[in-house]
Amino acid sequence: MSDATENASVSEALVPPEALSQHVWSLLEQVPDPEIPVISVVDLGIVRSVRMEGATAHVTLTPTYSGCPATRAIEQSVREHLERHGISTCLQTTFTPPWTTDWITPQARERLRDYGITPPEPRSGPIPCPFCSSSETRLQSEFGSTPCKALHFCKACLQPFEQFKCV
Repeated sequence: MSDATENASVSEALVPPEALSQHVWSLLEQVPDPEIPVISVVDLGIVRSVRMEGATAHVTLTPTYSGCPATRAIEQSVREHLERHGISTCLQTTFTPPWTTDWITPQARERLRDYGITPPEPRSGPIPCPFCSSSETRLQSEFGSTPCKALHFCKACLQPFEQFKCV
């Protein structure tokens, strides 16, 4: 079956809305976060809901924070990916409730650690190094490569690493 035929069948077939909604969720799991490509926008927890209205997917996104510079890139990636699969898309952004690091999936936390970013975990005390697991670390800067991450330094293996800030 060609891509065009497959795409047409998704949007034109009499598919129950729940099944189509599940299909959209599975497609969104393929959309990488533009700043951390090892996790998807679903893994990060910024896709809050998918509601089908006919063949149109109404997708609600909650950015990690109100000034996130990747918001437009994420919206564009979501729209393009769904439309490439024959799904008409209507995007909505909400800040209520505000995004929290609790929404990051357990699988994403592991992928972040493997990528060299310490995932946020409710804890006090030193942040463990994702490279050697040492707790001999120090905060280097409140801001890492993006405002939602902090920069740390491991005294044991001498590696710098980032951590998602807990919000």
